[in-house]
Amino acid sequence: MNVFIIGATGFVGGRLAPHLAAEGHTVSGLARTDTAVTALRQQGITPVAADLDARRPAAIDAASAADAVIYAAQADPEQETATVADLTRALAGSGKTLLFLSGSGVLMQRTAGAWSPDVFAEDDAFATEPLAGFRKDAEDAVLASAAHGVRAMVVRPGQIWGPGDHGHMSMIYQSVAVLGAAAYVGDGLAVYSHVHIDDVTRLFSLALAKGRAGGLYHAVAGETPNRWIAEKVAEDLGVKTRSVTPEEAEQVWGPFGALVLAASSRIRATAAQRELGWQPRHTDMLTMTGDQRLRDLAVPTG
Repeated sequence: MNVFIIGATGFVGGRLAPHLAAEGHTVSGLARTDTAVTALRQQGITPVAADLDARRPAAIDAASAADAVIYAAQADPEQETATVADLTRALAGSGKTLLFLSGSGVLMQRTAGAWSPDVFAEDDAFATEPLAGFRKDAEDAVLASAAHGVRAMVVRPGQIWGPGDHGHMSMIYQSVAVLGAAAYVGDGLAVYSHVHIDDVTRLFSLALAKGRAGGLYHAVAGETPNRWIAEKVAEDLGVKTRSVTPEEAEQVWGPFGALVLAASSRIRATAAQRELGWQPRHTDMLTMTGDQRLRDLAVPTG
């Protein structure tokens, strides 16, 4: 299959492109810069010089020429909305595949560090997080295109972890550099369902092979409350843990980071398992504890 990836040099797309190439697909990827062009070529990925702004038409042309398009970019809301509109319009009636990477942040709940009993399968209704309204709209637009001749699907993982991530464990290591302690917000029981990057790439492969038009697929392997993460980080570094208020959290992680560390976002991968036979192979995010990459984040910079 000829696959074009928008976001081919990002965290997910950067793992997905070589994974699909190794499976025998012909893979091309959007490259916004000369550095990206070089990086893709070194992996055997064909670069497409384009972006999601002034050079978006070139990206849409590449999408139209491919058998399958994967949107795995982290663009601003305006660019994402416009790109999804252009993609669904260009692919209408073609029968080609469009896979859109979303995230469980669309259904996160602001719990101020408390645990939430709510957990959502793919078909469950939920109240959309206001800051992620544009992303939910993009999901809906992609899924709606299935009624217009596009084999369109959405993959909605929980917190993705693995080499090079910037998730909750990374953030809690960073708190040690600021506070001298491994921090969590409030009770520290807020939890994001999580999944390893390699399990996410396998889910994309399965969706390409046998996913249905209009399919929505969650990816989740486990859950680890933030206080548990902080306890493991503290043990690793020989420091104490510390609860912080939402206001203090903003001083450590900034407004958005503080929001995420205080929120819960829990999902089940019912459709992914039932329809695609997907099962996670990596279930314990705490196995990253002690990685030198993470320990380096705990060193004060000034």
